[in-house]
Amino acid sequence: MWALKVAYYRAYQKVMKVMLYFLDWSEPQLLTGPGSIRKLPSVIKEKGIGKVMVVTDKGLMSLNLLDGLFEELDKAGISYVVYDGVQPNPSIENIEEAREMFVSNGCEAMIAFGGGSPMDCAKAACARVVRPNKTIPQMRGVLKVMRKLPPFFAVPTTAGTGSETTVAAVVSNTQTHEKYAINDPCLRPKFAVLDPELTTGLPQKITSTTGLDALTHAVEAYIGKSNTRETKDYAEKATKLIFENLETCYNDGQNIEARGQMLLASFYAGMAFTRAYVGYVHAIAHNLGGMYGIPHGLANSVILPVVLEEYGSTIYPRLAKLAEIVGINGQTEEELAKGFIAEIKAMNERMAIPTAFEQIKEEDIPTIVERAMKEAHPLYPTPVIFDADRLAQIVRKLKG
Repeated sequence: MWALKVAYYRAYQKVMKVMLYFLDWSEPQLLTGPGSIRKLPSVIKEKGIGKVMVVTDKGLMSLNLLDGLFEELDKAGISYVVYDGVQPNPSIENIEEAREMFVSNGCEAMIAFGGGSPMDCAKAACARVVRPNKTIPQMRGVLKVMRKLPPFFAVPTTAGTGSETTVAAVVSNTQTHEKYAINDPCLRPKFAVLDPELTTGLPQKITSTTGLDALTHAVEAYIGKSNTRETKDYAEKATKLIFENLETCYNDGQNIEARGQMLLASFYAGMAFTRAYVGYVHAIAHNLGGMYGIPHGLANSVILPVVLEEYGSTIYPRLAKLAEIVGINGQTEEELAKGFIAEIKAMNERMAIPTAFEQIKEEDIPTIVERAMKEAHPLYPTPVIFDADRLAQIVRKLKG
């Protein structure tokens, strides 16, 4: 029975890979460099947009990070309303509040300003605007929106999620403690601002975990079975940039050059995984986030080396290539691959990232595994397909 399921999963993934060639993969237009956020309002005005909604969170508002944007919107004569109620794991309630504000204020476009949470909230709110008769749970999965969104501008303030270029919006159901994705090419922003000045104030903990989130995107895309030549190239570029710049940002948060390179790395990693997908690291991380509120970047940071080791020799050739790209030495593919995993563990240790989660309860593991299996299968083209027992073993390792 399991063998038949595995065969079905692989057949589904092959069909999806072919279907993806017929979808629109045009990249977002970019504004880059220090201070580039101040150029966004003129771009919006050129498009004939007179009223926008800004989706962000209260933490960013309290830091006055949006002041430059607001000043330039005022100068450009563009009116705006602000929804700042986004939670760290955006809930269905957040999304519905944002949608209601957008509609009731007659907004024409959306600016998502922040990390992955504001961007996911804004994407899902836009989906609800164009799909008023579909609930968020009904849009869960792949190609359930299929409508052109209002003009959407993404401004990342962390170098991690890559949400400014992905087709996914991850949402949380506070009633069931589930965390899942809506995946549709129409959710991909048409415009993104990569301004390193917006990231210089990030605390070390957020710098490290969001950076390793980006690394997880790149690595999971690279070792999966739905790569294209372009996604492999993006994943390699992202991995190299992260190894070269993440710890510099962690140790010297004001380094504009390194911060800019990390934003680019996150963007490249997003370009890789939005088409090549992710794997079990994300499937488990989403459910630890839903169950315990563990931040997504932190979850990925801890889970990544554990899952890579679990895949074993199947991924040695790919990891060996990445190891060579980032300058790790070894005589064989196995040495190089194991060296790559060891360096991820070493980076985690140098940046004070834990190796396990004490929040995990034994009685919750069956639910976590069931939901992770549901997320991963049949969509994620993982290098090896694990059954429930194998995933449970991994979760127990994460429990410590």
